Amino acid sequence: MRYKKTISQNGMKIKAKLDSFKVAAAFLAIFIFLLVSSAVQAQTRKAAARPNLPPDFDGLVARVLKTFEVPGLSLAIVKDGQVLLARGYGVKKLGQPDPVDSRTLFGIASNSKVFTAVALGMLVDEGRIRWEAPVIDYLPEFQMFDPTVSREITVRDLLCHRCGLGLGAGDLMLWPASDLNRKEILRRVRYIKPASSFRTTYAYNNIMFVVAGELLERVSGMRWEDFVREKIQKKVGMEWSNTSCALVEREENVAWPHVPLEGKVVPVRTLYLTENVNPAGGINSCAEDMARWMLVLLNNGKLADGSQLVSERVMNAITSIVTPIPVSKPAPELAPAAVNFNGYGLGLRIRDYRRYKVLTHTGGLEGYVSQVWLMPEIGLGVTVLTNQESTAAFAALTNQIVDYYLKAPKFDWVEAYARFSERNARRSKEELDKIYASRKKDTRPSLPLQEYAGLYGDAWYGEVEIREEGGRLTIRFKHSPELYGQLEHWHYDTFVARWFDRELRADAFVTFNLDQEGKVGEVKMLPFSSDVDFSYDYQDLLLKPVLKDKK
Repeated sequence: MRYKKTISQNGMKIKAKLDSFKVAAAFLAIFIFLLVSSAVQAQTRKAAARPNLPPDFDGLVARVLKTFEVPGLSLAIVKDGQVLLARGYGVKKLGQPDPVDSRTLFGIASNSKVFTAVALGMLVDEGRIRWEAPVIDYLPEFQMFDPTVSREITVRDLLCHRCGLGLGAGDLMLWPASDLNRKEILRRVRYIKPASSFRTTYAYNNIMFVVAGELLERVSGMRWEDFVREKIQKKVGMEWSNTSCALVEREENVAWPHVPLEGKVVPVRTLYLTENVNPAGGINSCAEDMARWMLVLLNNGKLADGSQLVSERVMNAITSIVTPIPVSKPAPELAPAAVNFNGYGLGLRIRDYRRYKVLTHTGGLEGYVSQVWLMPEIGLGVTVLTNQESTAAFAALTNQIVDYYLKAPKFDWVEAYARFSERNARRSKEELDKIYASRKKDTRPSLPLQEYAGLYGDAWYGEVEIREEGGRLTIRFKHSPELYGQLEHWHYDTFVARWFDRELRADAFVTFNLDQEGKVGEVKMLPFSSDVDFSYDYQDLLLKPVLKDKK
């Protein structure tokens, strides 16, 4: 019995030990679970804090800067209502160490146009204007060349590039910087001849946005600059931005513009234009502020506090195609960028990319180019602001970013745009070679040089003076101080205006047409090559003698 009892007692001890072991094992398992769970949660929090950006993102941006010779850029990415990135890269000015940061200002140029559309949309919400109302209801003095168009053109027509004017028509009143104010430009629009029938053709223009800025002021009682700053930028939280090209020289944290000149990228001398261009392209902004702006646009006009900057109805009007744009096949290097639909809304272009709807715009001023890219279906927005005139840079970077979020097939956009740019450079050289080969050598002007001199006037631009000075001719645009240069004889009665400011890169053919008396009856101009920016709309000028210079 004692033996059995001992066995029983030992069994009870063994059982107790086994039970204790099971309890300890259970506690250990719980401890390990909690430890692993805590580690997973920490990793999750860490992953959530880290932006979901393409791999080796900084390396991608550095490659873009180097490939396209861009000194600096400002980049903002938003996704699903959150700011993933607002950062500067590179330097503000070549030869100086100051880096671009998230608050460094760049000229956003025509990306200002949607601000003008939103500003007018706010007046639509308030019932103070209607999209379909004739412009003359608010600006009775406004006239186009065709009286019928003057009566019919609406507020909506001002914002969608279908007014009948040609590409860039009237831009010489805006840049290079002119002394014509917006009210004077409004008066002169009536003298610009149309290039197509009203509402039939898409042709990008800036002048109608200047008119829109005047309409905004007339109805609201506030200058465009003040309205956009007080009622849009401040509400959105765009703390660092401003609303005028003329203000950029007063800013400390600003990216200096650069241009490619004679094979080398250099800083330009001037930083600003006059205020007349502001409703079409005058805003200066940065990565932080553009991120906030994109969030509002992607959220149908809703601000961060939940209130509406503009109604969804107005946003639908702004982001719907009004003017169709013909779909063209992309360059062979850029095949994945093919579009299925293309058009312009109100201050925004609407197209597709890899079958997703895109709201976008680009901007260009001397030394600055930029792009804003919005994809509402996936909640993505990208803004790239640069201080060099390489559109390939912002396009390659944007497409590479977008492809990551779309999980698109792998494609090297940097390499593709590099090859595209090289081919364009070859095309430009071939075009120039043909232009110089077409020159008729050993020809002389029909008249002595002093017979070409005089004051000439164009109905919409104004006066251009040609003088004979020391055996050569000079040309000076009275309202545009930078358009001053020498007339180099080309052939027969055609000369080439070589501007003394070579940063303009906008030389022009100047042809004197003689009348039946053998005197100059009119002067016509054309851009020297297709590389001259379209805003130098020399072809729209018809210069007639005003008076002869008797000196």
